[in-house]
Amino acid sequence: MLEHRISDWDDAYANGSNIARGDRWPEAWVKPAEAFRNALLSAGRAKLDLAYGDRPRNRMDLFLPDGSPKGLVVFVHGGYWLQLDKSFWSHLAAGAVERGYAVAMPSYTLCPKIRIAGIVEEVAAAISEASKRVEGPLMLTGHSAGGHLVSRMITTTAPLSPDVQGRIRNVVSISGVHDLRPIMSTAMNEKLAIDEAEALSQSPALLRPMPDARITCWVGGGERAEFLRQNALLANIWTGLAATTAAVAEPDRHHFNVVDGLADAKHPLVRTLLLGV
Repeated sequence: MLEHRISDWDDAYANGSNIARGDRWPEAWVKPAEAFRNALLSAGRAKLDLAYGDRPRNRMDLFLPDGSPKGLVVFVHGGYWLQLDKSFWSHLAAGAVERGYAVAMPSYTLCPKIRIAGIVEEVAAAISEASKRVEGPLMLTGHSAGGHLVSRMITTTAPLSPDVQGRIRNVVSISGVHDLRPIMSTAMNEKLAIDEAEALSQSPALLRPMPDARITCWVGGGERAEFLRQNALLANIWTGLAATTAAVAEPDRHHFNVVDGLADAKHPLVRTLLLGV
């Protein structure tokens, strides 16, 4: 019989220190993101720093395909709700853009200036604003904390209008944190300030999915055990609540390079997001 118990929660959710040369990230994303952004801007296919709210970080970038978009993808960044912004991830729009979809990438206010519940409201506002600019089906994807945020958008208590939520065709949560309760045991919670009430109201795994919800939980096979568990957790629970779910552990990927597939139009991650288009 194997027994499991976590005694060091900080280590359980520490990514960089548990990945060989993990200190390369997030800096490793900066140049490819900038190059992609500049290329599309030069081609007249990028709209940068579009406002979706009143706060300084309520801005999003919109990347457009060559021709009329087939629909819209929204990518929500990670960083444990504490770090980073939209500028690190622009190149990850490449796969969907090449497939003919527009891609919106918002920033959002970071903790501790806001609670996670407030970030959820901001992400919903960004999705709503982007959906006004691009017609057609809507696909959501996000990494780590972003995986939590996009999963939250297809719960029955999501702060989205029925019209916008009804357009959501698919969600891919990449290395998502779907149950916030373990994060309460980490040192980072001094800034996040998650309490039991917020964990219960903002954890997708503890909420009901919207009718006809479809989600793929995608994780790197080489990630921390907690991310593998969190990945399987949501797919497992929501299967029992009538959602269409899948759980994928991509071999030879860790927490930082698991998102790379989004930059490749032929990668299974992009095909899954766009439902095989």
